[in-house]
Amino acid sequence: MAGAAAGIVAGMDAVTLDLPDGSVFLRRATIDDLSVIIDLLADDPISAARGDSADASDREAYEVAFAAIDRDPAQRLLVVVDSVGAVVATMQLTVIPGLARRGASRLQIEAVRVSSSQRNRGVGAAMMRWAIEDARVSGVPLVQLTSDAARVDAHRFYERLGFEASHVGFKYRVETS
Repeated sequence: MAGAAAGIVAGMDAVTLDLPDGSVFLRRATIDDLSVIIDLLADDPISAARGDSADASDREAYEVAFAAIDRDPAQRLLVVVDSVGAVVATMQLTVIPGLARRGASRLQIEAVRVSSSQRNRGVGAAMMRWAIEDARVSGVPLVQLTSDAARVDAHRFYERLGFEASHVGFKYRVETS
């Protein structure tokens, strides 16, 4: 399983995602995409309330985080680009090896964001279907995500894709210096 799980986070070529009204392309994010990714986070009211405000003074923190994600072989930060190359969506994928479920790895999907101008076109659904299929092909038997309790529309979206609300999540804020 470890070898199969490693395949899911290896380098990737851009892939075409078909939408009802055309297509977009999914590829690994580069540092040149960082500003747009930050803007996608800030475009979300819940993320903005948590501090993702796209403030220029936070740029260094985002660059440090991007570098850590980019060099970690268990991570993929992906973007979706339209036909003219504009970034319209993002998500982060993490393969987590585990002992539970007879040693099964799991794919954690985080920070799924679609530009407000591109919502309801099928971009998010195409991204999620691709991630699920990539996990299947790579031998990763479980795909999981968390979603803020306030995101009722997102919960319906994930349930339509076949996700089950099977757990209750907890978070603990750690004071750091």
